[in-house]
Amino acid sequence: MNPSTLIGMVASALLLMTVVLFTAQAPSSFFNLPGLAIVLTGTLAASFISYPLAEMQRLCRQIAVVFRRESQQSELDADLDQLVEMSRHWSRGNIRAIESALEGVTNPFLRTGMQMVIANSREEEIREMLRWRMVRVKARERTEAQILRTMAIYAPAFGMLGTLVGLINMLEVIQAGDLAIIGPRLAVALMSTFYGILLANLVFKPIAVKLERRTEARLMAMTMILEGIMMVSKRRLPAFIEEALNTYRIEHRDEMRDPRQAAATDLSSPTS
Repeated sequence: MNPSTLIGMVASALLLMTVVLFTAQAPSSFFNLPGLAIVLTGTLAASFISYPLAEMQRLCRQIAVVFRRESQQSELDADLDQLVEMSRHWSRGNIRAIESALEGVTNPFLRTGMQMVIANSREEEIREMLRWRMVRVKARERTEAQILRTMAIYAPAFGMLGTLVGLINMLEVIQAGDLAIIGPRLAVALMSTFYGILLANLVFKPIAVKLERRTEARLMAMTMILEGIMMVSKRRLPAFIEEALNTYRIEHRDEMRDPRQAAATDLSSPTS
């Protein structure tokens, strides 16, 4: 499981346990199925009305990404290594070796770019095609995050709807003065708002942010691959391409001083 998601789930569980166990005389009062049903059913119904079915189905598949372990960095490293290896074949004019290597490439973005390179496409055509694919990925995945943000707006609204329903039902029996009847009506009125705010800020918005961050990381990786493909198209030396790609993927590295060299220098220097 994704470690940050696991930490968030544990923290959320602790928060709810604190609210339920230490602030309520009866913990069962925080569990109200009618109020929860109003919020969930209303939010899902409004979302399906707002967006096409295909986008809602795609969102359900993407939500699973939030719970998977992050492996984008290792996948990017593998893609860049494959790109460097194919650049060596390209510098030798060994197109058959590149075609053989492409059969093992799992990244469709990288595969498309290298296929255009060995087809001797112009640099402008390669960049335009790959940029178009990046724009398409960005638009599709941001739509999925936007659906969740929309659900975060709907959930508190249907929580208020549940509140109104509970208050109306309570007003119908308030003249009887029977607390056994008024109590459940009031619980629906209050707990539906609680569920709406909770789902919006602890489920829908966090997952939307997670998907947006994933999209940013994917676009950054695609940009790096794009620049590498363009260097291959320009017939740059494989050693230059490898060094450039290594520079791109190093994060928080001092541009003027290599920490590894600095550490080696410190170890070799005599101590006073």
